[in-house]
Amino acid sequence: MMLALSRRDVLELLPLSDCIAAVERAFRLHAEQQTFGPGVLGVSAGAGSVHVKVAGLRGERSYVAAKVNANFPDNPRRHGLPTIQGTVMLADAETGRPLAVMDSASVTALRTGAATAVAAKFLARRDARTATIVGCGAQGETQLAALAAVLPLQRAWVLDSDHARAEAFAARAATDLGFAVEAAKDLHSAVRGTGADNRGKQELEPALVASATLVVDVLEQCAEIGELQHALAAGLLTREGVHAELGDVVTGRRPGRTRDDEITIFDSSGTALQDVAAAVVVYESARATGRGTEVRLDD
Repeated sequence: MMLALSRRDVLELLPLSDCIAAVERAFRLHAEQQTFGPGVLGVSAGAGSVHVKVAGLRGERSYVAAKVNANFPDNPRRHGLPTIQGTVMLADAETGRPLAVMDSASVTALRTGAATAVAAKFLARRDARTATIVGCGAQGETQLAALAAVLPLQRAWVLDSDHARAEAFAARAATDLGFAVEAAKDLHSAVRGTGADNRGKQELEPALVASATLVVDVLEQCAEIGELQHALAAGLLTREGVHAELGDVVTGRRPGRTRDDEITIFDSSGTALQDVAAAVVVYESARATGRGTEVRLDD
């Protein structure tokens, strides 16, 4: 029978440290050609957009997952609902049998932060002690917590269009993480780009992307929907000019940061490799602890 797992189930069954380890393993498997996909399809839908991302991981037991994620930015203001809505369906890759369906918003927040942690582990300066987070929603929380898990952070700046929300975020984060977190009112301090995740979306100047040591999560996906798309379109960079996929850095096939003065950029378009990695941890933990609601689809 298939398990239905709520947002609370996901958050309680998927510690960030476990998610980081699972996502790093997924990128390693991708570099070793032990994955299915990943693939992505997206459509505009009224006031938002819907993406379907699919990938699988080979192993003693192979899994495949499909995430249907809806992004409706006006939901909090207009409907009192979270911006992200959706589900992740995990299946047995040998038979296609559905094993679990779970909330996607919590999976997305955790696995995206986990990918940032993996990238920072290999690309950030080892003595990096200050981070800047732009956006103080759920994603901001997991990003900062993930960075703190792999870097010796002593201070963070946070910024949000709602300064009161940034101040509340800073107070919570300082208590939870044990170092100084301050709410900024401008972007004059150093800021890291978070990366595009849709066609036409852009957060960094193409010239900066082309001049930096650019590491992408998945090359072909970033060429279509990441920051890389704009550098390619401007003729400032070719696919061959990209330094590496993250999995190649994880496996040691390509170096990460080699100099303290090096400018590194991680083009994080967000892949289903991360989703399936996180979903497997949730599912296996749920089975081991008796969590979730069993559902029969073949009745």
